[in-house]
Amino acid sequence: MDLYADVIVNLSVKSIDRPYTYRIPADLEDKVVPGTPVMVPFGNGGRVIKGFVIGVRARAALCDDRIKDIGGICEKSNEIEEKMLVLAAWMKEQFGSTMNEAIRCCVPVKDKIENKTVSTITAGCSREILEAALGEAVAKKRSARARLYEALLTKGELDRSYALKELKVTAAILRDEEEKGLIRITTIDEVRGPYRDITERDVPPQPTPGQKEIIDSITSDLRAGLRSDYLIFGETGSGKTEIYMNIISECIASGKQAIMLIPEISLTYQTVSRFIRRFGDRVSIMNSRLSKGERYDQYMRAKNGETDIMIGPRSALFAPFERLGLIIIDEEHETSYKSESSPTYHAREVALKRGALEGASVIFGSATPSLESFAMAKAGRLRLFKLTGRTAGAVHPDVCLVDMREELRRKNRTMFSYTLREQIENRLARKEQIMLFLNRRGYSTSVSCRECGTVIKCPHCDVSMTLHGDGRMICHYCGYNIERPTTCPECGSRYIGTFGAGTQKIEEELRKVWPQARILRLDSDSVRRKGSMDETLKAFERGEADILLGTQMIVKGHDFPGVTLVGILLADLSLYSPDIRAGERTFELIAQASGRAGRGAKKGMVVIQTYDPENYAIISAARRDYEGFFEEEMAYRIAMGYPPAGVMLAVSVSSEDEKALEESTGRLADVVRGLYEDKSRFRVIGPAKASLYKIKDVFHMVIYVKSYDGKGLRALGDELRDKAKAVVLEGVRVEYSFNV
Repeated sequence: MDLYADVIVNLSVKSIDRPYTYRIPADLEDKVVPGTPVMVPFGNGGRVIKGFVIGVRARAALCDDRIKDIGGICEKSNEIEEKMLVLAAWMKEQFGSTMNEAIRCCVPVKDKIENKTVSTITAGCSREILEAALGEAVAKKRSARARLYEALLTKGELDRSYALKELKVTAAILRDEEEKGLIRITTIDEVRGPYRDITERDVPPQPTPGQKEIIDSITSDLRAGLRSDYLIFGETGSGKTEIYMNIISECIASGKQAIMLIPEISLTYQTVSRFIRRFGDRVSIMNSRLSKGERYDQYMRAKNGETDIMIGPRSALFAPFERLGLIIIDEEHETSYKSESSPTYHAREVALKRGALEGASVIFGSATPSLESFAMAKAGRLRLFKLTGRTAGAVHPDVCLVDMREELRRKNRTMFSYTLREQIENRLARKEQIMLFLNRRGYSTSVSCRECGTVIKCPHCDVSMTLHGDGRMICHYCGYNIERPTTCPECGSRYIGTFGAGTQKIEEELRKVWPQARILRLDSDSVRRKGSMDETLKAFERGEADILLGTQMIVKGHDFPGVTLVGILLADLSLYSPDIRAGERTFELIAQASGRAGRGAKKGMVVIQTYDPENYAIISAARRDYEGFFEEEMAYRIAMGYPPAGVMLAVSVSSEDEKALEESTGRLADVVRGLYEDKSRFRVIGPAKASLYKIKDVFHMVIYVKSYDGKGLRALGDELRDKAKAVVLEGVRVEYSFNV
């Protein structure tokens, strides 16, 4: 009896996003299962392309003569586990992608790569026979063989590559000597991977009472086989990582495996080495800095059950574990956990779904939880644990809020307030370390007043407007635009305009003012070379620099006991980004940066420079008052219908043809408005130019739809996808993303 396979072809086109039925040839019946990558003829021309089997059955819905045969198994591609197909199907529906896009996302290492082998040479005979062979080789002037014998007698074991390159022994000689039985060549597979220099092991410290309470509660659930989801809300330096490692130990002891997600920016040598020193070679690492071979070997170790822990950024969530028992997302507030390409998923949502499907518990951890997670905890969907106080007797730093408007009145137009200058000089004199943070994440060209701090905002969306090259200011949510003001609309000051500077310019200024200081800079420009980020952080940890200047990558999870001063140069910059989450991002970054000070024996200090010292995000961060910030920010989100109070759909439209883009986007907006009768349920915002309107000769526009009815908005999104084909011009691309 014939068997048939339902196949998703490897084409991410919405119009063909459905399973296609193929007959399984008799010689492949035992090999083709759900998840198998296959080669199939597709379309009228019979072009052979790759696809994934998502189901096998005994009967076909089509007439048998219309069904084509599977051409063969794609041996070069990794298969996808059947349970991951279930997750992919959910992601397709939840995030509006094609099934092919969802499957590709669930297989983070798609292609097989040849194993790397290492060959070693040892003596194949007694020492006496080898010494005799050496004497004969010298007598007959066979210098290459003589070098080989002498090296073996001295070292006992040689790498084959060493013999070929350094001893100048040919492969033919090695084969000849092996056939004679004088040498033995052993070839084994070598696992490619980073951090192989870490061999020492740590003794776990005794947890603090606060840590122990959380560890005992969660491990008790694990031992009882109770699956649950948790949020650990612990301030910076409170010891969340130690809690994670204790819970992972319990997970492994019960025969389960764990996924540990860490933002890519925090996946430093210092962070990863803690896990390797605790768990040894049962740890696998996956991140973008690995070579293809390293990434493949780490993935296969997980697939073959050779590892118990997978550490990595968002993509590590899809590690092919058979016995998954625990998923931990550290720094869960990080924006890098949200995918910008289809499927536009958030790791938080996928972790909860995978945990539910496989019976694995999920732990979120953060000093500044996302509003989404804290709202879930308050609603009882996550079990909340609070961890207060710092470990090892460290105390909270003093915080000084500096009003940069006052600095301007005192004729100080530099990036360093008088307070910060004084504190830098004190630390340099005492041989203590300093971190200076420039908060440029999400920074765009906003316009503000240096006299009173007023920022030009959209009156309809309450987000900062962006200055464009033609002198007009535009809201990138609704498209509202105005001429750039020449005086402040609040106080009338002429000191209104863009402000801010890059890290390179600030480094130059630092070297002018403090030429004796040893300065390191860490930003996207300075870490382009592989390994350079780890090198810089290690150098600072060893005390080889007095000042570390950088962007957000210096404030993420690093522990430098020698740092007693943190300066936040312009706390306002991210606050002025045209983003509904600008306040949340600003609070997070200030709180995270402040947490780097005073983590050792000496008390620290944080200097926060701002033109808007009355802003609730900045005040709350300075006071370490997350819950106060949460209440105020949630009130704003509820009033505006922004997530997590409401749901937003972003319809992103792009094209190389600007006129076609504008016409298509306008048509799409009309289609959206015509899809619903109840105008109170949905609100269309835009269309508007995207914040980055032109990138590599491609123009971008966006339409937002927001609603308090999440289910209804997703249904509207599905309907819009179907109708969009008829109104979008050729060469115009449309992508959909929820809760941007």
